[in-house]
Amino acid sequence: MDDRARALLKALIERYIADGQPVGSRTLSKVFDLSPASIRNVMADLEELGLIQSPHTSAGRVPTPRGYRVFVDTLLAARPIELAHPHPPGMNGLLPSADPARAVNAAAQLLSNLTRFAGVVLAPKRAQVFRQIEFIRLSERRVLLIIVTPDGDVQNRILMVPRDYREQELLEASNFFNQHFAGKSFEAVRAALATELAQLREDISRLMLAAVETGTEPVDENESVVISGERKLLDVSDLSSDMDRLRKMFSIFEQKTELLQLLDASSRAQGVQIYIGGDSQLVPMEDMSVITAPYGVNGQVVGTLGVIGPTRMAYDRVIPIVDITSRLLSNALSQNPS
Repeated sequence: MDDRARALLKALIERYIADGQPVGSRTLSKVFDLSPASIRNVMADLEELGLIQSPHTSAGRVPTPRGYRVFVDTLLAARPIELAHPHPPGMNGLLPSADPARAVNAAAQLLSNLTRFAGVVLAPKRAQVFRQIEFIRLSERRVLLIIVTPDGDVQNRILMVPRDYREQELLEASNFFNQHFAGKSFEAVRAALATELAQLREDISRLMLAAVETGTEPVDENESVVISGERKLLDVSDLSSDMDRLRKMFSIFEQKTELLQLLDASSRAQGVQIYIGGDSQLVPMEDMSVITAPYGVNGQVVGTLGVIGPTRMAYDRVIPIVDITSRLLSNALSQNPS
């Protein structure tokens, strides 16, 4: 595209986002010093590139998913909000630092309230650090893993094991964990076990590796994805005008599996990420966009948060909201002593 085509595409998408109506050449001719005929020629080129399309009921044009992608990647002028200090004036107390679970829920609500779309947070994996663990035999192939966190929270996981472990073997594994790794994260234990396990029997090593793997996984995907304000999307005509589309959208919120995959993938990226339905295979609906950003504790990424809304959203407004909320949540969690 030349500069004129880029400017026209930008103006068309901005007008469509604002009005929700297909944009015609006559409308754009009022913005540019060009005749409607010249604008129609440029629009035809943009349509041939797959960036805009014409709805059957209108002579105007609307963006395609590919057009939105070009817009957010190269034409959008969204400036991230810079935090002068951890708690900007007027935002103190929005995300409670004393309780990580409340902070995560508050972040999802904040995103929803500020954007009028759905806010979503992939909660930190539980038991990042443990004070003590214990293995208890439940049956021949099932072992209960009890994890005690530094703040006294007790978490239970069930391990499916390849053979029947005796009580003495389970005690030996517990003692090894607690003597060598108490106070460390399971991620740190994973790295250390590569050398430490050479000292132990292979079957005990497998038990410990199973404990590490389950210790870094969420207890339940429904607990790990926090969603707030999904009913606000009922007010978005782009999503709610079609009953089949509406049912699919709320099925996504209920099942959460596809959202979990998207958020988990975005946690491995840096900064704000924009996923547009029809352009990204991770977004399960063509008319839906998801804007995400990772958040962390003391510089270590532990989760992702974001906003779910229509592809026709004010990206220049939503992107800074997602960006600043991720940093507010990072600050709140990093102040938590546990």
